[in-house]
Amino acid sequence: MPLTRRRFVHAATMAASALALPRLGHARARAMVLVPMDDAQGAHLKAYGVAFRALQRGETGEWLLNYRHGAFLLPASDAVRRDAALAGVTLEAADPGAVATIHAEMAGGNMEAVPLEQAPKVAVYAPPNAAPWDDAVTMVLEHAGIPYDRIWDPDVI
Repeated sequence: MPLTRRRFVHAATMAASALALPRLGHARARAMVLVPMDDAQGAHLKAYGVAFRALQRGETGEWLLNYRHGAFLLPASDAVRRDAALAGVTLEAADPGAVATIHAEMAGGNMEAVPLEQAPKVAVYAPPNAAPWDDAVTMVLEHAGIPYDRIWDPDVI
């Protein structure tokens, strides 16, 4: 079988990951959980909340764009597992070898790993007396369990 560019890049990435794995101090060197966002996930919106709360606790992870519909890699901490269980969010174990395999697969395609290091501050422009179900954004944030500030400036109207 001829060596294609894709197979070469995949093999080189796997070799580099295997060599670097013991020295890395971030997500690739510790046990992680994969939060799939494809059909394996039954609680997509709540999964965003699990990732958000992990960041609020000071944990770090990765958002895997275009990998399993935008899956998350989060630390395999008791807090993440408990939060996911309470929210009905599906998790998959990802040891360092599995994480290296995921990153190698991503290197061969149109995928990107975005580091998640800090919880964002979320605000929604909505009237203060509006019920959460009056606005799709606030409804989603409430369902996911993501805290947000409501901003309203009557002078804009």
